[in-house]
Amino acid sequence: MVGWAIYDFVISSDSAQVEESEDDIEVGLEVGNRAPDFELPTLEGGEVKLSDLRGERVMINFWASWCAPCRAEIPDMQEFYEDTDIQILAVNLTQTEDNYDNVPKFVKNYGMEFPILMDEENSASTTYQIQPIPTSFMIDSEGIIRYKAMGAMNYDLMVQEYEKMD
Repeated sequence: MVGWAIYDFVISSDSAQVEESEDDIEVGLEVGNRAPDFELPTLEGGEVKLSDLRGERVMINFWASWCAPCRAEIPDMQEFYEDTDIQILAVNLTQTEDNYDNVPKFVKNYGMEFPILMDEENSASTTYQIQPIPTSFMIDSEGIIRYKAMGAMNYDLMVQEYEKMD
């Protein structure tokens, strides 16, 4: 009985320490930081909140329809989305668009089947300090940034970084 009490106390202490260390992860924009949370409307009129996707691997991609490197990486992103169980959040920098109607036309022309988020007030792009576009963040199932790409990614790089995440 005494042995069980000691064992139970040690195990409980260890799991409490693990929970504390997970909470100690700093929210930030560098690899190893917890990704800052955001909530944005979708092109279709819904809402998506990053923290609601905890437990899944996520790729956040900041883009605009006028951006040539963005256009170049979209087919690879679509193939990546189809071939894996990644959740892709394609965050459109809406204030940079010449015309709001360009976005749905672009999405249709490029066959984008993943959620298109509309950053109409630059809230997410400001939080994520987006400078060049496209910029992508690969986030593991615990909400930790595992890879950050400033510039276009190709399919092979997407898969390579995806396979490193849990």
